[in-house]
Amino acid sequence: MRLTRREERYRLKHLTQVCHTTLDPKQPGVVRIHLLPPREDGNQDTPYTVILNGQDILPITFTWAVLLSAFMEELNVFSGREIPDEAYEQLTRRTLERVKKVYPFVSKSRFRKDLYRILDTLIRIARGEEPREDVGTLSIFAYAPYMRAPHRMDLMVSAMTDEKGVWQCNQRCVHCYAAGQPLAGQRELTTEEWKRVIDRCRQACVAQLTFTGGEPTMRKDLVELIEYAGFFITRLNTNGALLTKELCGRLYEASLDSVQVTLYSADRDIHERLVGAKRYDETLAGIRNAVEAGLSVSVNTPLCALNRDYVGLLREVSAMGVRYFTCSGLIPTGGACTEASERLALDRDALLNILRQAFAYCGENGLEINFISPGILTEQELRTVGATQIPSCGAALSNMAVAPDGEVVPCQSWLGESLGNLLTEPFDRIWDCPRCRQIREESAKGEQVCQLRQGKEES
Repeated sequence: MRLTRREERYRLKHLTQVCHTTLDPKQPGVVRIHLLPPREDGNQDTPYTVILNGQDILPITFTWAVLLSAFMEELNVFSGREIPDEAYEQLTRRTLERVKKVYPFVSKSRFRKDLYRILDTLIRIARGEEPREDVGTLSIFAYAPYMRAPHRMDLMVSAMTDEKGVWQCNQRCVHCYAAGQPLAGQRELTTEEWKRVIDRCRQACVAQLTFTGGEPTMRKDLVELIEYAGFFITRLNTNGALLTKELCGRLYEASLDSVQVTLYSADRDIHERLVGAKRYDETLAGIRNAVEAGLSVSVNTPLCALNRDYVGLLREVSAMGVRYFTCSGLIPTGGACTEASERLALDRDALLNILRQAFAYCGENGLEINFISPGILTEQELRTVGATQIPSCGAALSNMAVAPDGEVVPCQSWLGESLGNLLTEPFDRIWDCPRCRQIREESAKGEQVCQLRQGKEES
């Protein structure tokens, strides 16, 4: 069904870019809403997408997109301020008046009921509750043909080495896939250049940014960049060694949504052997500082033959207040392809045994855990250990990455194959180039396979 003239005018003015708002900022149960437009095909039946807190993906109709966007724009007038109780009714009235201009023959009472239904549904889903509405689900694989950009862009704001080849990371992890990767542009982007990248991510309709590296906390402008990216869901991936109380407080004030710290083991010697640095105490202190600052903290652990006591790590870190955990296997790319790294890879049975114990422990203690490496274990094997989320390749589909020099790569692990530079090329040209489309089409099959791993095995 084609859009009416009123709908098309509204779409062109309000629905060609990502709409964003936050409900109850700084309060428990915060709901970050991003409304993403599909490709512009002028068809009312093409779904819009709502992303809640960077993870839940919901399809909504064009009519609901109009109603929700009008409410979000009115709500954003109060950005950074507390909304008085008496202002809510005025805010709602203005929302309904705007929607009536698009649909003059539908009553305001009908739209008021629909608005309350939408908000109730989104809040319940974001808080992990059962919604009253049957909104249906939409997999990213089904939505792939309508997407204009990945939902998440990883910004590798720090490089492992500088333009002179000097090592810049404060660790030398055995499993680091970014080690040894050359800077195609010969230097890291400046603060202003990264801000231009962030602007272009917004223009491209990206909803979430992850600041990573290298080690992103080594950038003096990290907080400034995160604050500049306040429009997005923002996450930070770090080794945690530089997460001081002062830095964590500044990250919280910059509205960072979550931080993920890599910790290999609760055993000091094992962790420090795997990271190549004496930074165990600093990393644990960083986790504590992030928790105490009020940041949402998760801990990721690459599993290998040396850190089999994963439950010991879960026990130690959960006692510090962390409730979210991820674990992974070896990513066969870049610096992680070294002989030293591959010698430590776990065989299938050993990995399953570790995961079986870990998922059981988390289930018994109210912790959340996910295994995030696709293609290592089958779905059936993961189901048997208790996993409910099965990883699949999201390269050039759910996520992409910008390297330290501005080059866009299919995912953070897929270094060495640039699809274009975000500072010199329009993103839609990068997104629609033949190679990017080829990788995305493979990802959209939804198969439990890592394209990098598959390519290595085939070669």
